[in-house]
Amino acid sequence: MQRLPFFCLSLLLLGQAPVRADTVLVLPFFNQSTAQNIDWIGESIAETLRESLASQGILVLSREDRLEAYRRLSIRANAVLTHASVMKLGEALDASQVIYGYFQVSPAPQSNASAESSAASGTSAVSSRDSLHVSARVLDLKRSRQGPEFEEIGALEDLASLETNLTWRCLTFLAPRTAITEQDFRRNRPPLRLDAVENYIRGLMASSPDQKHRLFTQAARLDARFSQPNFQLGKMEWEKKNYDIAAQWLEKVNGGDSHYFEALFLLGLCRYYKADFAGAEKNFETVAAAVPLSEVINDLGAAQSRLRQPAALDNFRRALEGDTTDPNYHFNVGYFLWKQGDFAQAADSFRALLDRNPEDAEAVIFLGRCLKKDGARTGDPRSEGRERLKLNFEETAYRQLKAELESKH
Repeated sequence: MQRLPFFCLSLLLLGQAPVRADTVLVLPFFNQSTAQNIDWIGESIAETLRESLASQGILVLSREDRLEAYRRLSIRANAVLTHASVMKLGEALDASQVIYGYFQVSPAPQSNASAESSAASGTSAVSSRDSLHVSARVLDLKRSRQGPEFEEIGALEDLASLETNLTWRCLTFLAPRTAITEQDFRRNRPPLRLDAVENYIRGLMASSPDQKHRLFTQAARLDARFSQPNFQLGKMEWEKKNYDIAAQWLEKVNGGDSHYFEALFLLGLCRYYKADFAGAEKNFETVAAAVPLSEVINDLGAAQSRLRQPAALDNFRRALEGDTTDPNYHFNVGYFLWKQGDFAQAADSFRALLDRNPEDAEAVIFLGRCLKKDGARTGDPRSEGRERLKLNFEETAYRQLKAELESKH
């Protein structure tokens, strides 16, 4: 598990063993229709549930976790599961509750059986005017009991609204004391175009990066209110080091998206690499206030260091306090102290780093410069901009441990 901020770790060190927090697994809904090539509908229902519950603070297992469990248990991705298989998947992922169900599409009168909107990767053999029936169940593995059944019926073209209705009902069952009102919940989830949803979900299900990119782009263009494709596209461009393009997509991710803070973190990194250190600082500050991971605090310190702000040292030390085993945190503390001319303390930090990683050649050089009291020189590329960034963002791990610690109290 990802290392977490010092205040969480300090509670663990005081002997307060965490109680495992409840986690929810959402499975793709099974297709009980005769129509083919519409598994994306079941995936869409599951993804909307997962995304919306996560955005409300429910600990929901990721789609990647679920796919890995399917692989380990040799279950086909779109298989109709027995009750026993549903339980086995939940137990394999240590879930407290499992949400699963089915959907059925019935042809509308005089329907021509061809969808009015089709994704670039295939055509659904349904019409947007067809009737959609969705049934969801909540299986409580922790208490070994079956929860209520929630049903929604409407036109397929109203899929997004039906999913919102279903999610609200599941949310109030799982977290009856939820702080958000139903009005606010719905306001943050405008009904999306069916063709945009289909393209996005087919993008998630696609195997090739090029196909994913094409489908996500189409989804984003079809409905400007659709936040999730923007995040996926921003992350893909970030991974390709296309920082300008990545930033353009990441800026469009809205605050109701479960990936909002990850998007801000990546946006901060994009701006840092484009030498917009003030913009990066602002992004990292926002993320650190909500998800105070050592990695985020370290990168905030890095942006402030490039801006020559004294606050950088405090944040480098906070990051180090969160994980004293990470050599990069020792380096950043030592590097900032060295820039300030505090050679004795800087040398101590570089020695601590080399105790953990004797092969760090850069730390050896800076330790030597500390011992010689050889300070920073303007314009020297070997001594300017040497701050070390952290690129990983483990929000789920942070929220998991936070919930475990809170459940103890």
